Amino acid sequence: MQADTSAPVTIRTRKFITNRLLARRQFIVDVLHPNRPNVSKAELSERLAAIYKTDKARVVTFGLKTIFGGGRSTGFGLIYDDEASQKKFEPKHRLIRSGLAVAPPKTNRKLRKERKNRAKKFRGTKKAKAAEPPKKGK
Repeated sequence: MQADTSAPVTIRTRKFITNRLLARRQFIVDVLHPNRPNVSKAELSERLAAIYKTDKARVVTFGLKTIFGGGRSTGFGLIYDDEASQKKFEPKHRLIRSGLAVAPPKTNRKLRKERKNRAKKFRGTKKAKAAEPPKKGK
């Protein structure tokens, strides 16, 4: 059975607060989506931007949970006044999700652990030298 993405979706907001200190509006989002498994965050932020007459990039949704039995989801939403305040107050992981920040390059898990264990054997400023990978040839 294919999911019906054209099925109607009702969005309601509760506990709407204008947070002037953090330059944003914050609220709880209730999404009613019968005949659909869930609603994507992109679609949700698009709809909320249309409702509150703002830019789609300023809308942040997170913590969405589908209620047991389906047809209803609840989450949290924020609408920032401008990009500067969004970059200032949003956590890094959500900035990366929304494309406003770049994720740091990942080293693989085994290398990180080896580096940590090499550094354990030293104290003070020598730790930084131990964290470097060992020289090849000797």
